[in-house]
Amino acid sequence: MNRFILPFILWFYSFTTIAQQKVPIKPRILISSDIGGTDPDDNQSFIHLFMYSELFNIEGLVSSPSFGDGNKEEILRMISLYEKDLPKLKKHQKGLLSPDYLRSITKQGRHGAAPYIGYSTATDGSEWIIKCAKKENKQPLWVLVWGGLEDVAQALHDAPEIQNKIRIIWIGGPNKKWSANSYSYIVENFPNLWFIENNASYYGFFSNNDDPDSVKTTDYYDKYIAGAGHMGKDFKNYYDGNVKMGDTPTLLYMMDGNPNDPTRESWGGSFEKFSHSPRVVYNDITTVKDTVAYCTVTEFHLKGPITNIPNGTVCFWMETTLKGKVQKWPGFYMGNGEYAIKYVPKQAELLNYKFTSDIPNFPVQEGKLVVENVWPDKKHTTDYKLGKNWYTDKSDPKLYDGKIQGGKTILKWRNDILMDWAKRWKWLSEK
Repeated sequence: MNRFILPFILWFYSFTTIAQQKVPIKPRILISSDIGGTDPDDNQSFIHLFMYSELFNIEGLVSSPSFGDGNKEEILRMISLYEKDLPKLKKHQKGLLSPDYLRSITKQGRHGAAPYIGYSTATDGSEWIIKCAKKENKQPLWVLVWGGLEDVAQALHDAPEIQNKIRIIWIGGPNKKWSANSYSYIVENFPNLWFIENNASYYGFFSNNDDPDSVKTTDYYDKYIAGAGHMGKDFKNYYDGNVKMGDTPTLLYMMDGNPNDPTRESWGGSFEKFSHSPRVVYNDITTVKDTVAYCTVTEFHLKGPITNIPNGTVCFWMETTLKGKVQKWPGFYMGNGEYAIKYVPKQAELLNYKFTSDIPNFPVQEGKLVVENVWPDKKHTTDYKLGKNWYTDKSDPKLYDGKIQGGKTILKWRNDILMDWAKRWKWLSEK
C-alpha cells in the first residue's frame, strides 16, 4: 500500500506548487483606476488589494477615470473601510500597509478621455507616476491600469525617459474604447515599452461556469463574505455582492510566480508576444464587407465643411448602440475640412453606427462594420509595430472560455484564488 502513498504525495505537492508559486521579490506597484465611474468592480478590486497589501510595495493609487465620475475621494473612502477592519486582519497577517500611508500616495489624475493627440496637461496623478518611476531602485515600477491610459500617456509624454523604468499591465477591452486616443499615442510613440494588454482573458475570472466543483462568483458573497467586517458589508453594494473584479487579475499576476515571464502559468493569466497592434484606417463609410478584429483601433477620416474652429476640437459624434442604449464617441476637427475619430470595438458583433454633428452641412452618414472574435488577427500596413516586450491574450482556440480569448488561463485558477481569499474573509467574521 505504501508504494502508492509517495507518488500521491509528490503529485499533490507538484499540483500545489504549480498552482501558486512564490514571487521572487516583493513588487513595486502603482494602481491607476477609474473607481467611482461607470463600473463598480474597481471597488471590489480595491478591497481585495488592501486585504493582501502585505504582498506589495504599493507606491501609488491614482484616480484616472477616462469616463464617468471617478475621483480619488472614492479611493479614500475604501481606505477608511479597510482601516476599520485592519485590527482583525492584523491578528492573522503581519505587514499589512497602514491606512495613513495609503492615503499619502492617493492622487487625482485626469477626468475624461484624452483628446485626439492622446495627451493633454499634467495632473497630480501623472506627475506621481513620473516621481515613482524615477526613484533609485533596481526593480521596475509595475503600473497596473484598471481603467483608461490617460495618466500613463501623459506621464510618458512629459517624461519619456521613464519608459525603461516601468512595466504596464492593462485591463483593456472596454477600457480601450474609452481611451483609444491615449492608447494610440502610447503604442505609436513607445513601442519598446514592456506591456501586457489583457483585452479578454480577465473575463475568465467572473465568467459563468457550469463545472459542479467550481466556486460560483454569484453565491460567493453569501458563503464567505456576508457578515465579514465593514468591507464585507460594503461589498454587497457592488453587483449585489456578485464577484466580478475584472481588474483583479493584474494583482493576481503579481502574486504568483515570476512576473518577468508573462508566458508562464499564473493566477492572473498567461500571455503571448505579439508584434503588431491592429490599426485600420477608413476614408469612407464601411459596409458589411469590411471586417476588423475586436479591440482594433479603427480610424475614420471624413471630408466635411471647412470651418474656423480650432484643430483638435470635438465637433462630431459617432453614435453606436449597446444593450439598447445609444453611446456617443467624440470626433475631432483636423483642419481644412478634415474630420477624424478613433473607435475601438470591444466585442464581436455587427456594428451599426452613425456620424452626426451640429456643424451646418456636415454629412450625416450611417454605416456597418463586421467585428470578428480573434485578436490581433491579420496584419495591415497601417498597424502599430511593436517591440519585443508586448504581450496579449493567448490565441490558442483551446484556451477560449466560450467566446473569451485566453479565458481559461485564468478560469482554471478561480477556485484556488477564491478559496484563498475566503480564509481572509473568515478573519473578518471572527467576533
